[in-house]
Amino acid sequence: MLVMIDRGDYWQCAAVIEKGSADRIKARGIASFRADIEAMAPDLGSLAAALTDIAQLHLLSVSLDRLTTWHAPGLLAIGDAAHAMSPIGGVGINLAIQDAVATANVLAARLIARENVDQQLHLVQKRRLLPTRIFQGGQRFFQENLIRSVLNGGIYAGKPPLPLLLLNRFALLRRIPGRIIGLGIRREQVKSPSVTTN
Repeated sequence: MLVMIDRGDYWQCAAVIEKGSADRIKARGIASFRADIEAMAPDLGSLAAALTDIAQLHLLSVSLDRLTTWHAPGLLAIGDAAHAMSPIGGVGINLAIQDAVATANVLAARLIARENVDQQLHLVQKRRLLPTRIFQGGQRFFQENLIRSVLNGGIYAGKPPLPLLLLNRFALLRRIPGRIIGLGIRREQVKSPSVTTN
């Protein structure tokens, strides 16, 4: 499986590989790897000038986990610090921004008033835990049911699964995952903190 992002004057590509197989791929050499990529993306043409050395390859290890507790006195973890996300769906940055907005809504007024917020830190986790669990569950589902099958020579040997066929066929359906990824499960909106001064 190859993920390709058009950066204008170059393509950023990620070859999805089985966990633990990086050393085996490197041992085969750059010519073998280049042939694999050319077979997956024939539209790119010859990559002889672009992929010349195995040192050009960089491994991104993916994890999917979260902290049990996101806070301690004087510390609040949000975004990747609280919950590591897979690149699947590109939701990590969206969750991090939503975490930040929720944090501002929960803590801003107290911080402006110079209050100790240690007793309110748990409220951020309480608000953001359900959306995090839902997105991580979705990522785990795709990892286990689609990507693992592809890596084992399954699903895409024939045709893509029905949900992907439907998304490809009906443009209106593509708005649904885009909206969920963009806006989140629980919509977070910035609220102006109301502060009373004496």
